[in-house]
Amino acid sequence: MSRIEKVFARLGLALSVGLGICAPVRAETLPARIVIGHTEALSGAHAKAGEQAVAGIQAIVKWVNTANGGVSVGGKKIPLDYKYYDCESKKEAVTSLLERLITSDKVQVLVAPYSSPLTLAGAPVAEKYGVIYLDHGGASDTIFKQGFRYVVQTIGPGSRYHVGTLNMLKKLDPGAKRLALAYKDDEFARSVMDGAEEHAKKLGYEIVFKRTYPATVSDLTPLLSDLKAARPDFVLGGGHLADGQLFTQQMADLGINVRALSLVAAVTLPGFQNALKAKAEGVMGPSHWEPGVTFSKEKALKAGHTWFGPGQDEFVKLFKEAVGKDLTPEYHAAEAGASVLAVVAGIEKANSLDPDKIRAALGALTFTSFYGGWDIDDTGKQVGHDMVDAQWQGGKLKIVWPEEAATAKVVYPKPAFR
Repeated sequence: MSRIEKVFARLGLALSVGLGICAPVRAETLPARIVIGHTEALSGAHAKAGEQAVAGIQAIVKWVNTANGGVSVGGKKIPLDYKYYDCESKKEAVTSLLERLITSDKVQVLVAPYSSPLTLAGAPVAEKYGVIYLDHGGASDTIFKQGFRYVVQTIGPGSRYHVGTLNMLKKLDPGAKRLALAYKDDEFARSVMDGAEEHAKKLGYEIVFKRTYPATVSDLTPLLSDLKAARPDFVLGGGHLADGQLFTQQMADLGINVRALSLVAAVTLPGFQNALKAKAEGVMGPSHWEPGVTFSKEKALKAGHTWFGPGQDEFVKLFKEAVGKDLTPEYHAAEAGASVLAVVAGIEKANSLDPDKIRAALGALTFTSFYGGWDIDDTGKQVGHDMVDAQWQGGKLKIVWPEEAATAKVVYPKPAFR
């Protein structure tokens, strides 16, 4: 077969060499149901995020099959099926289960597990078989430096986590210049720190302190004592819940009062305030999504954006039905559900289940949902979703940035620890 014939064969076309024309495209054979396969951490280190992700996907699958009538493709409405396995937060389980989903369960689309390391572990399997791989919880920029074709991100990349925070602080207090950066020493947190440093320098901030701390840290007193001596106006840092709680507790113990404190992947979780009580007051953190964010179909259409999916209240209702208990959805649920919305929109735009056509459609797709904006670059990295910033105020978590999504005004400067 010639090279040209191979190209046409890949596109599903028959080439008539003698006449020099293409025969009509044969109709694509479509399945009775479109199966989304997912290996998720339902036990182990990431079990809580995994439970949220599964219920978020179940919520959107129900919306697609009921409110949307299925997925529009080939002149039909095809319902979604969802099949998932517990990877136990283990990389080796991710790869074996993805193989099973592709070869035995015959899924058309894959959803990656929560966390950057687990997402990255499964990406080569998706590439091997040429299956769309939805990254709902892997924020590391490294994932998109490997040349993967089929990995498509919904969660925002780590390098952008503190970008909105810095823009907010610049607007609040243009005269403050001294910034301290102190992040956990892992791939995700380092990418957040690098992105924050780059953006801070563009905004004219002076980095007066920059350091990482071990992933298993149990005492931040030496680091925080040095940070205090640097006399920063603002502190940005963190990594995950346990170290974020320790960071805040020991800042309070040392009497380190700054104008603003923002920590990633900790502050927006209920356990942060439950553990710290009054010490959490005024502490901020970026999040991909929070219940109550004021994104809406009306606002999207007014701004000239395409809207797709349920509204905020409907998503929360569907999530609670899926999880079967009175559990509030967190951003892990929203980003996983939004991943499914994206691939459904991509399938409908491509009018095909061919993964290459879906991938091309996803690359050209932009829309707004209950989760916010969606747009990817050529590598598959998310560039259309902006973080929201939330702050503990009076024991309640309030969204304070961006202004179009805010439910309260930011309390600034941060109240002193007490």
